[in-house]
Amino acid sequence: MIEGGDSVPRVFIPQLVDYYKASQFPFDKLVKFYDFEELNEAFEDSKKVSPLSRFLGFSHKKSG
Repeated sequence: MIEGGDSVPRVFIPQLVDYYKASQFPFDKLVKFYDFEELNEAFEDSKKVSPLSRFLGFSHKKSG
């Protein structure tokens, strides 16, 4: 068990990746992604107390 930030990133992050690949770490349930157009919603959601991390993304649409 990791408590209070007591981890070695070189060891801990690869373990998390292995757990995720083995369907033992539900990373995708702990984050919420927003498109840039949802900036206001992302900002409002960030004010809520929640265990979710939020990510604002930029789409790479080609013009033309």
